[in-house]
Amino acid sequence: MAGVPDARTTAGAEPGVPWDSVLPPWAGTRRWRAALALKRASDVVLSALGLLLVAPLMAVVAVLIKLDSRGPVLHRMEWVGLRGRRFSGFKLRTMVADAEGQRERLRHLNEMTGPVFKITRDPRVTRLGRLLRRSSIDELPQLWSVLRGDLSLVGPRAPRVEEYAAFQPRQRLKLAVMPGITCIWQVSGRSAVKDFDEWIRLDLEYIARWSPWLDIKILARTVPSVLSGRGAQ
Repeated sequence: MAGVPDARTTAGAEPGVPWDSVLPPWAGTRRWRAALALKRASDVVLSALGLLLVAPLMAVVAVLIKLDSRGPVLHRMEWVGLRGRRFSGFKLRTMVADAEGQRERLRHLNEMTGPVFKITRDPRVTRLGRLLRRSSIDELPQLWSVLRGDLSLVGPRAPRVEEYAAFQPRQRLKLAVMPGITCIWQVSGRSAVKDFDEWIRLDLEYIARWSPWLDIKILARTVPSVLSGRGAQ
């Protein structure tokens, strides 16, 4: 939701999708716009502060990634964001260099229903990568996407372009608001949630219930969830 000056705007959005149909009744009001402005301001401040604090850690991890396996430090990804807009983002690389080429060979091991591809013990993940994923350190570069305005700290997870292409019409509505790094799905077990329809339900529940207070509660629950590694792959 952050970065949307008015929840009713459709400029640049994918046409033909009833985005507003899943927004709460107070969407578009003066209070809504003020809450969105507060959300964006919080995203900017917290992401900038976060990048400063984790910069030394990411520098160390970058060296370890280069020592652990062949390939770049950062993995560039193409995601679909607010109302169908595409953007590029980064994660710290946790897989072998040719991971994408091996995806089709491993598709029969997919444990997630729907268009999302997830394997609990993905053989493409490096030794260091498993640690980075369990601790969510691999996601730290996404703070840059938050600072740029492509993501929010809290919001439905942004799908990959190929995943979004396979979404059913109602599933696309999870992007009626700005996607984020963490959401209800993140604090409900992450990869422990195997049913994609349940994932979508949780995202739409977030949209329907959204308020600044809900974001604060999700952020507070994210910390122990990440520290415990619950549901991480």
